[in-house]
Amino acid sequence: MDGVGTRGDPVTVPCGHNFCQGCLGKLRGRTGPPDGAAGGAARCPLCQEPFPAALRLSKNRALCEVLPLLGAAGAGTSPDGARTPPAVPSPQSGPGNSPGSEPEGEAELEEGAAAVLCDVCPEGSRAAAARSCLVCLASFCGAHLEPHRRSPAFRSHRLVAPLRRLEEGLCPRHLQPLDGFCRAEQTCVCARCRAHEHRGHDVVSLEKEREHKEAQQAKFLSSVDNELEELTVTIAQTRKMVELIKGVASKEKERVEKLFAEASELLATFQKEVAAFIEDSERSMLGEAEADLRWKEERRTKLAQGKQNLENVPSTDTIYFLQEFQALKIAMEDNLSPAPSFQNELNFTKCSQAVCAVKDALSAARKSQWDCLKGKGLDGMSFLKSEEGLCPPDKSNNPACLESRDYFLKFAFIIDLDSDTADKFIQLFGTKGAKRVLCPIPYPESPTRFINCEQVLGVNLMNRGNYYWEVELIDGWVSIGVIAEVFNPQDSYDHSRLGRNTWSCCLQWNGQNYAAWFGGYESVIQQPFFHTIGVFLEYSEKALTFYGVKDSKMTCLKQLKAGSFGKAQLDSFQQKINQQFAALFSFKLKPAFFLESVDAHLQIGPLKKDCVSVLKRR
Repeated sequence: MDGVGTRGDPVTVPCGHNFCQGCLGKLRGRTGPPDGAAGGAARCPLCQEPFPAALRLSKNRALCEVLPLLGAAGAGTSPDGARTPPAVPSPQSGPGNSPGSEPEGEAELEEGAAAVLCDVCPEGSRAAAARSCLVCLASFCGAHLEPHRRSPAFRSHRLVAPLRRLEEGLCPRHLQPLDGFCRAEQTCVCARCRAHEHRGHDVVSLEKEREHKEAQQAKFLSSVDNELEELTVTIAQTRKMVELIKGVASKEKERVEKLFAEASELLATFQKEVAAFIEDSERSMLGEAEADLRWKEERRTKLAQGKQNLENVPSTDTIYFLQEFQALKIAMEDNLSPAPSFQNELNFTKCSQAVCAVKDALSAARKSQWDCLKGKGLDGMSFLKSEEGLCPPDKSNNPACLESRDYFLKFAFIIDLDSDTADKFIQLFGTKGAKRVLCPIPYPESPTRFINCEQVLGVNLMNRGNYYWEVELIDGWVSIGVIAEVFNPQDSYDHSRLGRNTWSCCLQWNGQNYAAWFGGYESVIQQPFFHTIGVFLEYSEKALTFYGVKDSKMTCLKQLKAGSFGKAQLDSFQQKINQQFAALFSFKLKPAFFLESVDAHLQIGPLKKDCVSVLKRR
C-alpha cells in the first residue's frame, strides 16, 4: 500500500494514494519543488500531485481493517522478536540487486549521516535519514524510503547520501537536480543547463567525474602540501621581514628626530646670531647717528645766534660789527665732524638676504633629498635591492609608455567575487567569472546585493600598500574599477553605477573605445582594444592606474591621481580628480565590476604562480 505507516490511521489523498494520517500531517504544510503553477499547494509524497493544503482528509476505513492483516502476513521477525518490514525490490536496483537489498554502501551512509533526521517522521520521534531525494527536497528514514524503492512514480527521483542542505544539490538558476558535470567550465549542471548554456560541452555524470577527480587527488594534494610547505617557509621569512622593517623604521625615526632636533637647534642658534648682529649694528650706528645729530643741532644754534648778533649790530658801531662778522666766519669754517658710516651703507639690512638664502638652500636640499627618498628608497635598507626594479617608470611625461609586467606581479592580489553583492541578472562561474544573463537568478536576500544595477564586487578589502590584478574582457561592455565599502546597493541605477559618484571610479570599454569615469565625469581614451586589463592600486599614493596587457608588456591607458598640472592642461575630469579623488582613499576599497550590456562577460585573470604576493590579503 502506498506509503501507509503504522503511526496513525490511513487516509487517502485526491490522487488515490494512501498515507498514515500522522506522517502526512507533517507534510501538508510543505510545498513541492517550485513549478510556477502550484507553488503554494501541498503535494503527494509519491507522485508529487498537488492538492490544497487546507483539504480535509477522511479516514480510509476499509484500509484500516486490511492493514493489520497485511502487516502480519508480510512482516518477518528478527532473532530478538522485533518485527521487520517485508522486502520489496527498489525501483533503482539493477539486475544484480536482489529484491529488498539496499544499494551498496547505504549502511555506511546511514551510519555516517546520523545527524540528518527524517523529514517525514513526527517531531520528537524523528529517525535518522537513510537517503535524501533531490526531487522531493526531503530526507527519509528506512521506513519512509520504501515508497521510493517500490513505486514506479519515483523511478526518476535521484537518491543521494543524506544532505544537511538539500539546496546544494539543486541548480541555483533552474532549481533542478544537479546530475552532471561540465568539464569545459568545471561546474555541476542540471538537465536544462546541458540543453542551453552548456550545449556541446563535455558533460559527464557526477560519479564519473568524481572517479576522475579521485584519480588526481593524490597528486593534487601533494601539490597542495608542497604549496603549504612553501607558504610556511615564506610566512616565517615574511614575519622576520616585518620585524626587521619595524626595527629599522624605529631606529631610523629616532635618528631622524635627533637630526631634526639638531637642525632646529642650528636654525635657532643662527636666528639668535642674526638677531644679535642686528642689535649690535643698530646700537653702534645709532650712537654715531645721535652724536652727529647733537653736533649739527649745536652748530645750527651757534650759527643762528652769530647771524642774529651780526644783524643786530648798530650801523654806527664799526668795531663791534667787525668782531661779530669774524666770529660768524670762524663758526662757518669750523666743520670738523666726520660723516657717519651709515650714510654709505646699513650693513645689517643684508641679514634678511642671508636668511632668505639659507631658506632657499634648505628648501632646495629638502626637495632634492625627498625626491631621492622616493626614487631610491631609504639608505641602509639593504634588503630592498635596486636591481629588482621596485620603482615603476615615470608615467607623468609619457602616459602611453610600455612597462614590464614583472614589476606589477610583485603586488599580485587574488580576487574572489562576492556572491552576496551580485545583481540578480549576473551569473557567477565559481569565484572568478561573471556573465550577464536575461533570466533573473533567485539569489538569497543580502543587505549588500545590488538591486538596480548589474554590478558585483570582490570580497577583498584594500586599505594599505599596493595591489595589482588583471581582468579578461570576454564579451560586451564591461567596466572595471574600485568602490568604497560605504556604498549603498539600493541606490538608483544612475547613482549606483561605477564612476557616476564620488565613492567609485572605473575604466569602461563600450565596444569602441575606453573611458575613465569618476564623479559623473568622463575622460575618453584613444587606445586599441586589449583583451586583458591590468589594474594597479597604490593606496598610500592615492593613485589608480589602468593598463592594457599584451605579451608581458603593459601600456598605460589612464592614471587617476590628484596632482599639480598647468592651467592649460586641466580639463573638467582632471579638475574633479584633483578636488575629490583623494577623499576616496579615506575608506577601505573593494574591486568592482559593472556588466553593462546584455552580452557582457568577464573573467578575473590568473597571475603567475611564483608571485611574491600570491596570498590573499586579509
